[in-house]
Amino acid sequence: VQLQASGGGLVQAGDSLRLSCAASGRAFSGYHMGWFRQAPGKEREFVAVINRGGSSTTYADSVKGRFTISRVNAKNTGYLQINNLKPEDTAAYYCAASLAPWSIVLRGTPSSFGSWGQGTQVTVSS
Repeated sequence: VQLQASGGGLVQAGDSLRLSCAASGRAFSGYHMGWFRQAPGKEREFVAVINRGGSSTTYADSVKGRFTISRVNAKNTGYLQINNLKPEDTAAYYCAASLAPWSIVLRGTPSSFGSWGQGTQVTVSS
C-alpha cells in the first residue's frame, strides 16, 4: 500500500490540525495504521495506532487527551486530529501501515510497519 500524508502547517500554540493519510494500491482496510513523528535531531517517535476496523486505538502517553487517531476505510484514509498544539509537537509527522498482528503493532515499534508515507511538517509557534 502507498501512503501520502497531508495537512501539516505552521500554527500557533493552542491551535488544532487534522492530518490525513491517503492510501492507495492495496486494500487499506487490511492494514493497521499508525502515526509517528520525528523532530530535528531526534529519533522517530510513536504517536498512535488504530486497528484495521477502527475499533481499537493506542496512544503515546505524551499525546493522550489531545490527539485522536481515526480512519474511514471506505475512503481509504486515516486521520490524526491534534488539539491544543504545543511547541514540543513540532515535528515531521508520518503515517504508516502494518500487516503485523495487532499485539505487535500496538507496541508502537517503527519496524513493525512496512509501509510509510512521506511525512507532513507541523510547526507550532509559541
